Amino acid sequence: MAEAVKVVDDVTFDDLLANPYPVFKRVRDLGPVVKVEAANIMMVTRFDDIMAIERDPETFSSVNPQSLLNTVIGPNLMRKDGEDHARERAAIDPSLRPGVVKRCWAEPMQAICADVISQIEHKGEAELFEDLAAPIAARALCDILGIEGVDWPTMVLWSQSLIDGSGNYSHNPDIARKAKEAAKGVESAVDRMLPLHRDDPNASMLSSMLQAGQTVEQIYANIKVAIGGGLNEPRDSILTLILGLLQNPDQLARVRAEPSLWGQAFEEAVRWISPIGMYPRRLTRDVEISGTLVREGEQVGLCVGAANHDDRRFSDPERFDVFREKKSHLAFGAGSHFCAGTWVSRALVSQIAVPMVFERLRNLRLKDPELVRVRGWVFRGPTHMPVVWDA
Repeated sequence: MAEAVKVVDDVTFDDLLANPYPVFKRVRDLGPVVKVEAANIMMVTRFDDIMAIERDPETFSSVNPQSLLNTVIGPNLMRKDGEDHARERAAIDPSLRPGVVKRCWAEPMQAICADVISQIEHKGEAELFEDLAAPIAARALCDILGIEGVDWPTMVLWSQSLIDGSGNYSHNPDIARKAKEAAKGVESAVDRMLPLHRDDPNASMLSSMLQAGQTVEQIYANIKVAIGGGLNEPRDSILTLILGLLQNPDQLARVRAEPSLWGQAFEEAVRWISPIGMYPRRLTRDVEISGTLVREGEQVGLCVGAANHDDRRFSDPERFDVFREKKSHLAFGAGSHFCAGTWVSRALVSQIAVPMVFERLRNLRLKDPELVRVRGWVFRGPTHMPVVWDA
């Protein structure tokens, strides 16, 4: 007989923001599906269960008309399945394929990283969130989207405002206002750029979407999705990889001595602290998840950040270990919704930005380990990381 969904009601929302991993472990050990009252969602936290769910999109649907993501951004590919999703995904994929990343985006990303680092390297100290990772990620995203005339602080503001608005389940009017302003700003930027991309087809995402025959409404929505998720993921990955290596100097020394290990170090970083830690699925029928019954119409949160710390799959999962046994992780999701920007992130973070940081900022080290802040659970990463080096 199927079990009912268990409930955890003694965890606060700030517990999740500060460090969700003890909560995730407790939930994982309690059952395959557990409702955490503070988050107001039923969490799926085990690796194998999430993989099974992602193989069954007909039962576990991304489609949710009531989603705040649709309200804030408009109908978008993240909340679509089947042919509708496939068409919109096919419209952006040409800009993000490995060969295109290498051929079209690697050189501009190299130039962006060199420019950002040159602005700080003489100082001998910096706060890497604001001074390094955010401008690199925002400027690279502008290039790939095909947006000109928008500075990186505006891109960061738009991204955070759209993310906050999509999670505004308390209906905070200030958050809603900022999200609406960000959405209008993105649409205005797109409107300015569309004539250029119509007249001059190129490798950018805007151009690719136009060539695929997407409507303006589809372009608006999916550019907002890209700004919402495509900025924080590489930003947080840059910081996480630097943090993991600075906290483990023996691993850093070996990676620097063997540059072929940079990719392996990146994969461990996003497993260790997954930048995108949870996304929802809605049930289209009653179903048992590893013996726990969940009803049609309910929504479950696939906690990939928790699955990447599942001790059934990863030994000593809390530890950053570049040299752990190789196993696939879920930091980029799975199935048809596997992150479209994966190859951009891998190239920017592990091939360009972080190797350049360690090459240019000699003897880089944390200013004070106690000052480092890592926060979030749906989106998680270092939010404050002061460092010093030998200028």
